[in-house]
Amino acid sequence: MTARRDTGRPDSTRRENSRRKSSRQDGTGPESTRLETAHADFGRTAVQIFAANERMNELLIEHLDPVVWRASPPGKVRTIAAIFTHVHNVRTKWVRLTAPHLKVPGQLDRAHCTPEQALAGLGESALRCEEMLAEALDGSGRIEMFRRDGWAQPWPVGVEMLCYMLSHEAHHRGQVSMLAHQLGFPLPLGVMSGLWNWEKVWKECGARGAPGSGL
Repeated sequence: MTARRDTGRPDSTRRENSRRKSSRQDGTGPESTRLETAHADFGRTAVQIFAANERMNELLIEHLDPVVWRASPPGKVRTIAAIFTHVHNVRTKWVRLTAPHLKVPGQLDRAHCTPEQALAGLGESALRCEEMLAEALDGSGRIEMFRRDGWAQPWPVGVEMLCYMLSHEAHHRGQVSMLAHQLGFPLPLGVMSGLWNWEKVWKECGARGAPGSGL
């Protein structure tokens, strides 16, 4: 008969460790609850961040001089109207490829789109992107892969998805700011500095607290 090895731990400790292992395996218990809470918090924060990102787009369009909207910039580059329609149309592609069960907004025509139409279209596509992010990052598994383009390798959903989306839009905001300056109608300093006032932007998007507060 083989002697029982003494682990030096009381039976109660062994039972607790066994319970924790079981709860991790079957998806129940405090560890699983904390993970679910973390996923939910991340999804909510991602939605708030993208809403703040959209508010920055609105700030630029609202304060651009109408003269520059369709003005031809130097070199073979997009007009400001074309840049904002591109941002919207790319969003619709993200939603169509990644979350086809959501209502995909119609595309904008860069040749005829007005600032008012751009604001309305971007507002709608921002809401669909926020819904997509919420479902992708809440840990539910409803959306598993981020498909940014038909030619691109899909990614498992995660923080990289959010970073990619934000980087694309920040890049084009930089283009718009530079083009407005080159065309002789730079955006007001208060608008440019306001893009960095996340506390103000955060509240304008309906958040109750400041960035990082979880509200």
